[in-house]
Amino acid sequence: MYVYWFETTHQNIKTVEIPSKRRTLATYATQEKSPIMATTPSPPSMLPSVNSGRIRTLKEGSGKTGPVVYWMFRDQRLKDNWALIHAVHQANKAKVPVAVVFNLFDHFLGAKARHLGFMLKGLRQLCHQLQHSLHIPFFLVRGEAEETVSKFVRECGASLLVTDMSPLREVKKCKAEICERVSDLVTVHEVDAHNVVPLWVASEKLEYSARTIRGKINKKLSDYLVDFPDVEPPNTKWVITEDHVIDWDDIIAQVLRSGSEVPEVDWCEPGEIAAMEVLMGSKNGFLTKRLRNYSTDRNNPCKPTALSGLSPYLHFGQISAQRCALEARKLRASYPQAVDTFLEELIVRRELADNFCYYQPHYDSIQGAWEWARKTLLDHASDKRQHVYTREQLEKAKTADPLWNASQLEMVHYGKMHGFMRMYWAKKILEWTRGPEEALEICIYLNDKYEMDGRDPSGYNGCMWSICGVHDQGIV
Repeated sequence: MYVYWFETTHQNIKTVEIPSKRRTLATYATQEKSPIMATTPSPPSMLPSVNSGRIRTLKEGSGKTGPVVYWMFRDQRLKDNWALIHAVHQANKAKVPVAVVFNLFDHFLGAKARHLGFMLKGLRQLCHQLQHSLHIPFFLVRGEAEETVSKFVRECGASLLVTDMSPLREVKKCKAEICERVSDLVTVHEVDAHNVVPLWVASEKLEYSARTIRGKINKKLSDYLVDFPDVEPPNTKWVITEDHVIDWDDIIAQVLRSGSEVPEVDWCEPGEIAAMEVLMGSKNGFLTKRLRNYSTDRNNPCKPTALSGLSPYLHFGQISAQRCALEARKLRASYPQAVDTFLEELIVRRELADNFCYYQPHYDSIQGAWEWARKTLLDHASDKRQHVYTREQLEKAKTADPLWNASQLEMVHYGKMHGFMRMYWAKKILEWTRGPEEALEICIYLNDKYEMDGRDPSGYNGCMWSICGVHDQGIV
């Protein structure tokens, strides 16, 4: 196996044989600089940096000369990505290479073809964009991230691992284990590239409702709702071994077969370009063509085009909520009510959901409800029900309620239930099952299985709100 790189001064190709024990996909050359990356690297003081409040150090390491690895998980995009900006900034400061690694879990909370197909097709575009516009390599590994990412970091001798932020317990646990597995040389940074105001900056505790977090977020918007710098090209080349080839067609075909019970939908095209078209497109973009009716029509299930259509892209991180907010804010003078309503949903409500899942370990259980809500639910758990349905009956929309059935089938076939119907849908499940625990389990199961934005903090928050009264005010 051979590794190739360019020398900075002579621009000739050298060939070096790597000892067999070092023949890994992550092999790189630390001493050589690539002339095709940046003809005149920016001095460190001029490199685009990230507000330090967005960054948390999960682990301090002593290494200084190894490369930087960005483990991408939640924010799957090149543009407007604070985690990527930070990773490249740190690499250029240290004059070391940088690469992006993405772990494809064998199983992640029941994701099906609908979700994985959309995600992988977006990642295929992202891989091409990273390599051709910035010459940053993209590695796809498969398995459990605590094993694959740790191995990748170890084999390439990284000194810094950058990752984006997710409040879900599985991801938090995975990061903690990675920090345990990597060597003492490795520093681990977590960057909140998903929220406008970083989760830990907005609040250091579990918030009761939108009312209690709104003011905290608004006070910080001037510091964090700022425009993005461009990602600087790396000034040191990461050399990729010749056998690192991602067969996207084969991988996508595999996940489409294995998750075929929930097929793909055709109303949302994956990727960053498609996401920006939904937001700003000249034909039917949300901000360019549909924003004016948002505040008046968004709660009308008969007018689905009044909604933004951005939820799949926000969930998979194919578009930045901050970019959406920046572009919407430019239109406030023309449509003040619509813009304010949109920003409330985009920033306050989404970040409240992240807050709930991060600070409430039981975010998908009755234990995560407030005490008054738990008591009420348990007191009425044995109430007589007019109808009791099984999960299978509910999944197949076999109830006596035509409106509920229509909403369920919309989700099953379309991958998106109208937002106004979600609370009605969930509350009827509570009415039609044997108790709140079963109702919540079924609600989360159906939401995660069929919704394009399933397995998301907003989904868990919505189910808990509808069934357990989370973010409601208890009445004495």
